[in-house]
Amino acid sequence: MEGLPVHIDAPVLIGAGADREGNSHMSVGEEVRTEQGKPQQSLGTAAARNLATTTKSAPQMQEISSRWLLRTLPWVNVQGGTYRVNRRLSYAVGDGRVTFVKTGDRVEVIPAELGELPVLRSYEDEEVLAELAQRCRQREVAAGEVIAEFGSPTDEVYLLAHGRVEKIGQGPYGDDAVLGVLADGAYFGEAALLGPDAIWECTARAVTACTVLTLTRSDVEMVAERSDSLREHLQHARAIPEQRTNKFGEKEVDLAAGHSGEPDIPHTFVDYDARPREYELSIAQTVLRIHSRVADLYNQPMNQTEQQLRLTVEALKERQEHELVNNREFGLLNNCEYDQRLQPHDGVPGPDDLDELLTRRRGTKLLLAHPRAISAFGRELNKRGLVPETIEVAGNRIPTWRGVPIYPCNKIPVSEARTTSIIAMRTGEAEQGVIGLQQAGIPDEIEPSLSVRFMGINEQAIINYLVTAYYSAAVLVPDALGVLENVEIGRWR
Repeated sequence: MEGLPVHIDAPVLIGAGADREGNSHMSVGEEVRTEQGKPQQSLGTAAARNLATTTKSAPQMQEISSRWLLRTLPWVNVQGGTYRVNRRLSYAVGDGRVTFVKTGDRVEVIPAELGELPVLRSYEDEEVLAELAQRCRQREVAAGEVIAEFGSPTDEVYLLAHGRVEKIGQGPYGDDAVLGVLADGAYFGEAALLGPDAIWECTARAVTACTVLTLTRSDVEMVAERSDSLREHLQHARAIPEQRTNKFGEKEVDLAAGHSGEPDIPHTFVDYDARPREYELSIAQTVLRIHSRVADLYNQPMNQTEQQLRLTVEALKERQEHELVNNREFGLLNNCEYDQRLQPHDGVPGPDDLDELLTRRRGTKLLLAHPRAISAFGRELNKRGLVPETIEVAGNRIPTWRGVPIYPCNKIPVSEARTTSIIAMRTGEAEQGVIGLQQAGIPDEIEPSLSVRFMGINEQAIINYLVTAYYSAAVLVPDALGVLENVEIGRWR
């Protein structure tokens, strides 16, 4: 009827639709419903978010680790970028590891590597070394075979190209005792090259199948007859053991003790190494680039420049710790003396192996191991019913062995054969241990020995910052650092 109000029972709503560009919109007559099929009675969360403020986290980074090495290593400030380690004069010769080249089933020693043998240390005539290398004979040894017997005369030195060999001696009660385990690159029987009266001071037995190269004394003497330089070098090397040295190979200090009356007191002096090792600070650098528009406009609620620098510095520190472990010049794994390197007796890291590692030095302050190695050590403790003690360090529970904390370090490499290493250290300058090196007070420093330097803005309006870290590590005396090598981490039984 005309003039009467019209009552509409159903609500007139804007429904969902889409324009040509695919944007959703509502049209008259369409009703919005919830997922349960009921009419929507309030504003949806998707639309409400357009008016809401989002709470954000700072940028996260998976690469960041605990970096216990950087935190526990005592850092010494270095002036002039170089640290010199002065030591007493040492007559110790040849204490390295030999490298080989394998072609098919044939193994050859690299001629220059023969200089690692005590009698050939520092000998540099390449032609003579090449002839000696050609005279090395390859031999395959079966597992369990005795290579050399205690007390028997010896006239050849063995170079271990591959495998594991146990050095067995007689225990105090007449039973056999394992004196040590040798692995790839080791040598034994080197005393055979010093004179005809040499005998085997222990029994060498193959634990696994081994490939060894042998060099006889007669071959060395035949070459020396034609080489004046080798003959003179051998005469000098044979005279070195006559020097009075202590058990570390250092020149002995003459002393008198327990005497009475008026005997002549010996005269002495302490001689120094004429060519001490110098450690130069290493460097890690990168150039951080930030567009000026980003630095100007997008700084709320977090400063973009600060966050970019923070993550860059974190990556730089991760690389710094990696270098301290693996660098060929100053890294811990490469600077450990070979007489401080041990092999696990059963492959897996057992309590006996860590005990032997600890006994090689006084005052071991810490152990570093890959988390998988710590797990493997824990499995060995479980087999024996042992529970390691733990200590709290910076809010973290750290396992210990014999009171020495075992810190995780994922920078220690794990090989394809699932073997790794465990590092033991005595630290600090006062303890003649391992120290970290840095130089504080450099320009634009944000942390000791770490700087962020403004490099300007280029024509594309990009701001450049040079981020630099200077660092190194030094081993003051050889027994401050020890390594348990070839630790198996994949054995579960």
